[in-house]
Amino acid sequence: MSEEGVSASRPARAPTTRVAAARARSIASTRRRPGQPYPIVLDLRGRSCLVVGGGPVAERKVEGLLEAGAAVTVVSPRLTPRLRDWIGRGRCRYVARVYRSRDVAGRAIVLVATDDDRVTARVQRDARRAGVLVNAADDPARCDFFLPAVLRRGRLTVAVSTGGASPALARAVRDELEGLVPESYALLLEVVAGVRAQVRRRADQVPPGRWLEAIDGRLRALVADGRSAEATTLLSRRLA
Repeated sequence: MSEEGVSASRPARAPTTRVAAARARSIASTRRRPGQPYPIVLDLRGRSCLVVGGGPVAERKVEGLLEAGAAVTVVSPRLTPRLRDWIGRGRCRYVARVYRSRDVAGRAIVLVATDDDRVTARVQRDARRAGVLVNAADDPARCDFFLPAVLRRGRLTVAVSTGGASPALARAVRDELEGLVPESYALLLEVVAGVRAQVRRRADQVPPGRWLEAIDGRLRALVADGRSAEATTLLSRRLA
């Protein structure tokens, strides 16, 4: 019997149902696939970080690390004027030479931003031997971690990553989120953090669902209007 004959002998929706079920299983399997990037937020305050390279891309990497409070060392024969200014003001340490293998020792992370593929490959090899995570600009295959596009509202950080597949798309999504996450969320976070500290001091157990219900539109509107004290009182009462 032909395939058409088999199909004709069953309800018309059966093939479509089987296909839809197969697709659903495939999607679910993809979502569960091991080896996906594991998102974390690193506290690099005072931690030793290495940037290999001294051009514009390296400059952006150094700027991000300095904003995070990291202790930054730059290794490069040449520097951008802005990097030279930061080094002159003691904001980071400078080693004026080409990269050497021992430079990765003791680092929390290593960022590579050069246009020399041989240097990038060597840094990756040395860092992995030393057990140090490495990021190579525009070279996802040599990255242990990826730098996301970031939206900040005070202590609130929203990060968007494509796993190095398309930094431009990550930035585009970040820009879209700017319109959805107002500046008032910086103050909202402080209100919620303050109440959370009170709850912890009382040793109360508040289910996550109650928090989600409590941080509703009314609470956010109070904060947006600058009425943080009222918002704090309201949130405390809701969680009592």
